[in-house]
Amino acid sequence: MEKQLVFGHKSPDTDAIVAAIGLSYLENQLGRNTEAVALGDPTAETRFVLDYFGETMPRVITKAASEVSTVMLVDHNERQQSIADIEQLKISVVVDHHCLANFTTDRPLYYRAEPVGCTSTILWELFNELNIAIPVKLAGLLLSAIISDTLLLKSPTTTLFDRRALANLATIAQVDPAFYGPKMLRAGTQVDTKSVQQLLGADAKDFIMVDHAVKIANVNVVAEADIFKRQAVFEQAMQREADTGYDLVILMVTNILLGQVELLVIGNQIKIVETAFNKKLRQNRMQLPNVVSRKKQIVPALMAAFKR
Repeated sequence: MEKQLVFGHKSPDTDAIVAAIGLSYLENQLGRNTEAVALGDPTAETRFVLDYFGETMPRVITKAASEVSTVMLVDHNERQQSIADIEQLKISVVVDHHCLANFTTDRPLYYRAEPVGCTSTILWELFNELNIAIPVKLAGLLLSAIISDTLLLKSPTTTLFDRRALANLATIAQVDPAFYGPKMLRAGTQVDTKSVQQLLGADAKDFIMVDHAVKIANVNVVAEADIFKRQAVFEQAMQREADTGYDLVILMVTNILLGQVELLVIGNQIKIVETAFNKKLRQNRMQLPNVVSRKKQIVPALMAAFKR
């Protein structure tokens, strides 16, 4: 049987890596031959999760066509977020929780997308629907991804399905989310030992918004000053990104304790950000109380502003 690779988006977060591991395990239980891989190195948070549950990090690849002809995608569908040679590959499966964008195939495929807080929640549903038991280790990984994407169920993207999945997976994994979750989230907020480039690339996604190229990176912190004490260096690095063809480069500095975001914005379309949120930038920065979600709060507002 032909092997297929399973992977999430570039600059993978915890859900992108865990969902690939989960879907690969599920597909293999169904008799297929798959391997979970990653399109980038793990974040500090993801490394904490893998170490905590004793899971090996999937190998990192940049191209796949030399290995396989068919792949499965998790936690993304946009071509610019996927592997470099995606146009040379057949896509057999997509499991995602994002909006559909610039995605077409020349043959039928299995496509599962739901408006939930985390792709791993959909994986939990699939295991239940197919009556396949979730191993203890995998349950721990999946619940970690849900905690990550929903900020321990505090994000506005959180749904009843995410809550049900987390509760059930916690029982299987014998993990208390109230104790484990904050430790896990804090593991991803250690920023002083990382370079600006590492922080900008750790959780970044590219978008095409009405023919404008936009990059939005996210860094979780417990104090915004941990990032903005290096603001000038961040701005220089973001301007270099903009010079490669982006109209907007945005860094979301997400305070996981306060549940708010402060944006740092560079590019030739910065006025769009002011239009989107009806606020003025001050020193290229904008604080957005009660905003934590790139998918549900930042991207839709920017898309609407570009369309005006």
